[in-house]
Amino acid sequence: MYKLDQNETPLFDALMEYVNRETIPFHVPGHKKGIGMDEEFKNFIGINPFKIDVTVFKLVDSLHHPTGPIKKAQELAADAYGADATFFSIHGTSGAIQAMIMSVVKSGDKIIIPRNVHKSITAGIILSGAKPVYMQPELDKTVGIAHGVTPETVEETLKAHPDAKAVLIINPTYYGVATDIKKIADIVHSYDIPLIVDEAHGPHLGFNEKLPMSAIEAGADICAQSTHKIIGALTQCSLLQVCSKRVDTHRVKQQLNLLQTTSPSYILMASLDCARRQIALHGRELLDNTIELANYAREEINKIPGFHCFGREILDKPGAFALDPTKITITCRELGITGYDLDMILSNKYHIQMELSDLYNVLAVGSFGDTKESINALLNALREISGDYYGKGEAKSDFIDIPAIPRQELNPREAFNSDKVSLPLKQSIGEVSGEFLMAYPPGIPILCPGEVITKEIIEYVQRLKDTGLYVQGTEDPEVNYIKVVNL
Repeated sequence: MYKLDQNETPLFDALMEYVNRETIPFHVPGHKKGIGMDEEFKNFIGINPFKIDVTVFKLVDSLHHPTGPIKKAQELAADAYGADATFFSIHGTSGAIQAMIMSVVKSGDKIIIPRNVHKSITAGIILSGAKPVYMQPELDKTVGIAHGVTPETVEETLKAHPDAKAVLIINPTYYGVATDIKKIADIVHSYDIPLIVDEAHGPHLGFNEKLPMSAIEAGADICAQSTHKIIGALTQCSLLQVCSKRVDTHRVKQQLNLLQTTSPSYILMASLDCARRQIALHGRELLDNTIELANYAREEINKIPGFHCFGREILDKPGAFALDPTKITITCRELGITGYDLDMILSNKYHIQMELSDLYNVLAVGSFGDTKESINALLNALREISGDYYGKGEAKSDFIDIPAIPRQELNPREAFNSDKVSLPLKQSIGEVSGEFLMAYPPGIPILCPGEVITKEIIEYVQRLKDTGLYVQGTEDPEVNYIKVVNL
């Protein structure tokens, strides 16, 4: 299956060699193997992390110009994932996504993206100067979340914008729902442009057949993956995978070098090296166990009055082609409480911290670190909460339809860098927004920088506030004022 020996961890081994040499450090960082570190922090962390917290020198290689163990570690990651080239990102997947976008589009180029993108994608568009063309994802009003965009939507958008230079897809969504990415890849490639994929929530997909198809398997040209989300690398660790001659690997490297620090954390990179070894050698069985526990949780949650946890039945809906069962979305609308309420009850009363919450749901992320005991603790808490709330309040209503995507007057970079003035939202009709305006759920921007504010949008925002939905994005936390471009 693999061309290289996936038992190897060249970067971690190089760091261990440095430690075993008992090298005397006259290099940064200044704590010098922890000797100069605050004692309370050092006692909590332990001494070993400080021993491998080093700087760039020949033995441990350079992230920006790798020729030794980092180069070999990235080659092993490419071999494990089936990519042509892999780059480590210690700037998170946000940095990897920005580099990915800046590698395929430049100022003035059109890039086709879903409307429900992470803010790092918009940041990449602002940095690149590209012009976004938005696709509306499919909405599930019952659960109150956005799924993927359909292949039909991608095809229609490309027909309307045949001069687009790239298409970006999310695979899967935060909630674990994937669209038919193989079909989308074929459509995009018929225009001979790259398909780039935000696969932040899918670094594990290629290692178990019970999971949705990975971007690489589907034929995507480049994708960014958050290895810290599920498969065991430390927070901030991600991989950027290049899988096609449509993407210039050298340009990708240049963009990463522009964005990433020249003093990268070797602790983070070592965790990437070792997380790759673990998923390559033991991914199937570890994921089998993770999926089994998640499905057990899903089955038991659906027995608790007032709660619902969707499974494969959701695949009958547009934009939902495959499901990652490790994502456990717990809908509580029948209890008459919000997802935010449930999140706070679980955190404050039961000391159980969920990944996120919205008006209708909380999300639990399954991973290699789950146990039957931790799942049962969550289930017992949910049973108690059901007893406290079920039948004592009105169920939350369906999500409100969002307005049409407004006209784009300026590209996001122009609007972001423009002079702006603050106006009362109700007096901003016809103005060009200099800010974002988003509603949760479903996390789709109502306004992006450069778009024209409409009466429909202002009325919609008021309806959201009246319903108790969370509106955010403007500098004004109450969203009574919005910054507009001073044309």
